Amino acid sequence: MTSKAATLVLLLLVASGARADVNPNEVAGVIWKYFTELSTNAKEAVQGLQQEEITKQLDTLLQSNLKVANSYAEDLQRRLVPFATELQARLTQDSQRLKEQIQKELAVLKAKLAPYADDVHKTITLNIRQLQEQVTPYAEQLRSQVDNGAGELQRVLQPYAAELRERLQGSAESIQASLSPYADQLQQQIDGSVESMRERLDQLARELQAEVERSIGELRRGLGPYAEEVQDGLNRQLESLTIQMERVGEELRSRLATSSEELRAQLSPLAQELRQVASGDAEGLQQRLAPLAQQLDERVKQTLDAFRQQAAPVGEALGQQLGQRLEELRGKLDTGVAGVEDHLDLLEKEVREKVAAFLST
Repeated sequence: MTSKAATLVLLLLVASGARADVNPNEVAGVIWKYFTELSTNAKEAVQGLQQEEITKQLDTLLQSNLKVANSYAEDLQRRLVPFATELQARLTQDSQRLKEQIQKELAVLKAKLAPYADDVHKTITLNIRQLQEQVTPYAEQLRSQVDNGAGELQRVLQPYAAELRERLQGSAESIQASLSPYADQLQQQIDGSVESMRERLDQLARELQAEVERSIGELRRGLGPYAEEVQDGLNRQLESLTIQMERVGEELRSRLATSSEELRAQLSPLAQELRQVASGDAEGLQQRLAPLAQQLDERVKQTLDAFRQQAAPVGEALGQQLGQRLEELRGKLDTGVAGVEDHLDLLEKEVREKVAAFLST
């Protein structure tokens, strides 16, 4: 096995592991990342991969992973690695071919649309304005959901701080006996509240994605009559735009999910600290617990304020990115010049489709 193949095997092991429910998107993401990294700096990458010491380390890690993999995973790796390495080699050729094809199609598309340039320009401009009008209410709802969710979480957690202060009035033994269950309840409340808020935000983000898809459909119908003779070229541009829009939407959902998990991770130490206090000696328990009881409200407030600042503006940022993508499409149709990396969107889509088809067999 070559060192390059060993590297890819290792990456694929990370993506698929010993699970039977292999995620095609994760495997495709690994292959795509591997391809783009080699393409960006192929010479240095290959030189690095040929270093004997690195090869030995990769082989050791590979053997270690295979030892814990089940028979399904081992069989999958035997079939997946040749497929992945072959696909990577084909990508290099397809990349240049697709890049040239898109540029030719775009030049023809520009020529065919030239007699209707003003109408095309107006159609895209109208679509940009309509999209911004459609996105704005969702962005406002998203900000409102973040603010309301954080406020609700703060109200839910407030009684815990008050109850903790009341417990300080009891004996050290009674406090110690009840502190662990209290910490468990606090953790459950944090987990449940954060998860509920995450689900509401994700649902809103999905609705926004659907709105964007409808907007692209309207743009397709609006431009269709002007490009009857060059539908393939127009469809390819709109397909690339769709992929970009989907990626922006997925980034929105990912950022909201990440913010929610970070919020959970920042609030959870409160319950962990209570457990640590409870596990100590009864002597001095009240003294150790008093600062935490006094700070609980403020620490929750600070954490939620930081969450608001991080998560609330993502809807507006999404609107700006979507508008920018439409502006770029208008510029390409005006000039007939493709972007440097336009072909990569379509190529990545092809990779994901091929990986999904392979894994389905």
